[in-house]
Parts: sequence; C-alpha cells; structure tokens
Amino acid sequence: MMLYLSNFKSTVLLWFLVLATCGNQTEKIASTTPPPSEPQIEKAEKEIIVAANRTAVYLPLLKGKKIGIVANQTSVIFNNGSQTHLVDSLLSLNVNIKKVFAPEHGFRGQADAGEHVKNSTDTKTRLPLISLYGKNRKPSQEQLADLDMVLFDIQDVGVRFYTFIATMQLVMEACAEKGIPVMVLDRPNPNGHYVDGPIMETAHTSFLGMTEIPLVYGMTIGEYANMINEEGWLENSTKVDLTVIPLENWTHTSFYSLPIRPSPNLPNDISITLYPSLGLFEGTNVNAGRGTEFQFQRYGASFLDSTAYNFTYTPEPNFGSKHPKEEGKLCYGKDLGNTERMNEVTMDYIIDAYTHTTDKSKFFLTSGFTKHAGTEKLQKQIEAGNSDAEIKASWQPNLERFKKIRAKYLLY
Repeated sequence: MMLYLSNFKSTVLLWFLVLATCGNQTEKIASTTPPPSEPQIEKAEKEIIVAANRTAVYLPLLKGKKIGIVANQTSVIFNNGSQTHLVDSLLSLNVNIKKVFAPEHGFRGQADAGEHVKNSTDTKTRLPLISLYGKNRKPSQEQLADLDMVLFDIQDVGVRFYTFIATMQLVMEACAEKGIPVMVLDRPNPNGHYVDGPIMETAHTSFLGMTEIPLVYGMTIGEYANMINEEGWLENSTKVDLTVIPLENWTHTSFYSLPIRPSPNLPNDISITLYPSLGLFEGTNVNAGRGTEFQFQRYGASFLDSTAYNFTYTPEPNFGSKHPKEEGKLCYGKDLGNTERMNEVTMDYIIDAYTHTTDKSKFFLTSGFTKHAGTEKLQKQIEAGNSDAEIKASWQPNLERFKKIRAKYLLY
C-alpha cells in the first residue's frame, strides 16, 4: 500500500509508522517510486515465522514420544517481541523431553570457540545436557537408546566451517544407525542469498567441513539436511527418517537480522556478512577481531607493516575469547565496521594481510588454514601472488556443479 502525504504533520506520522513496523523479524521490499513531492511508505511484508513458532504443525508429531533436543541459545519461540526457549516451551506443552544435546559453545552459548563443552545438568529444567563438542561429537547409541525422536533447532549462518551443520550431520548419522527419526525446525540463513568460495575436498574432511560443499552454500539448515540425506552424503550412504518443518515468509533474497547472537564471536549483522571472508584468518597468525567487541569486523597484527595502515587496536581477553591472538599487543590492520551486506566471498583481506606481514613463512597455520579452506590450493594461490579475481575464477566450475545439486533441495 502506498500513502501520499502533503503536509508536515502527516510526514511525521509517516516516519513514526515506518519505524514502528521495522524489526528483526520483518523484511521489506520497495514499491514503485512516487513523484518527488509525495513521500512514500515502503510496504512491510509479512513477518518471517521460524519453524519453531509453528507449533500447530509439529506438536502432533511429538506427542506420545520421548524426545531428545539438539539446541542452543538460539533455539527460541518468538512472541510479540519476547522469546521463550524451545525446551521451556515444549516442556510447558507437556512434550516428553528426556535430554538436551549441546553443540559447540554449549546449550546456553557461553563457551569459547573450540572450548571443551562438558556433560552437565541444565539448572533451569534439570534435564541432562550431553555435550556434542569435545571427544563426543556424535551421539552414542547408548545416549539415543531411550529416545523415539531427535529434534534439531539451531540458528545457522550458512558457512561451511561454522560447526553446527557438522553437528547436525553426525546426529543424523547416529539416528540413522539407531533407526529413530530426526526433525529439523528450519530457520533463515542470513548468508542464504549467494553461493561462493572453494569447494571442500574429501581429503580434508574434518569437523570444519564434512561434505564437498562451497564455503558459502546458500541453503537453510533444513534444506541442507534434506540434501545430505537424499544425496547419500551421510556415513555409509545411509538415510535417516527426516522431517523438515519449513519456516514461512522468507526467501533466499530476504534480509534477516538475527535477533540472538548465534555464537559469542558473531555479535551482529556485519560480523555475519564478513564471517565467510574473515573466518579464513582463523587459519593464520593474524587476529580477526577476537578479544574486542568487533569480532570478524576487523583484522590486524603487531607484525603487519605499520606504514600500510592507519587503524590500530589491542585484543584483550573477553566474553568469547579468553586467549585471543595478539593478546595485549597493538595491532595494525583494517576496520571493516561499515561493510554493507556482501554477496560474495572475497580474498582481498587475506591477500592484503599476507602482502604486509613481516614474515610470510609464519603467516599460514597450514593445517588450520587448509581445514577452513577445505583445500590446500587456496594457500598456494595466495603464496603465488594470485589476485582475488584469479582465485575466484578457479572456483567457478565446481560452484556450477554444486548449484545444480543445491537447486533440487531449495524450499524457498
């Protein structure tokens, strides 16, 4: 709907209405541009509804069953500006939850990246918490023995080395072996509008990449679950009895601002859009904002050429990073805090830092970089002086092959 206003009071009212209708769960599109003298209200589309909110659809499938839930702090049901954890909500609806499986960062999302998450008991619900990060990354058959179904609901960010998709795959494999079904409650992918980056090679399979997919794969976690199941990518090409509950009013071109920090070091939209590109610094000796409140929105190191940069910062221990790289040292680098929503993975930042490091022999932490990149080729290309455009051109044949597979499983 388009409104045409001609006086100042109406204009003030107009902007009040626009601000009142904006929110984290709402997407907008622009309608036809009116004449310059006639201000316009953009039409607000329907609210994005995550699958967890669609209780009428999936509650009947849970009734009478003993349920295990894979969840973290993002597993919530939204209600008029507030939110309730999925576990708390389902317990109040008399769903028989037997245990919670916790991924990297833990059930409440307090652990550092890579920090061991221990088995424990949730203080609020008294449910047993079983860690799926540490030595036990795949549920054991014993841990599944008293369950009729496993429910998976975690917010993803659509990057291969973000470990929640690996956790989901291992859960699916364990449930396939046990013969119990899995239900995935879908959520938007904030990086779901494009596909880019190097494809992981099987030789470099790890918890940072378990299937031959690009760095950015452009799928929701529900779409991804369907793909790895139907393509036979689970261990031994097994298939699990899988149900995906779709979300509503979202498309792959929709902008979605995550209302909850998905992990300690992804605090906002800027960090999430930069994460595919800056996350590769995890496999180098350069700091990518950990130890600051601007994680994955800057990069730098004390050993980068100080004359090449006019931005400095000093990493210190904080929430999400007890021991950041370059702790207590003045880092020279770049501030990317004004970055707009990205539509590609760029190698420009890695190339820039490599160009200006004082000791190139120490730049790559080779094993870690290869695990993040999914291939040894990327490090060799950077060391050889290849440009961003040259590197990206080398990805295209594999990306085109993947896009054909991906297309079969898109729900939105």
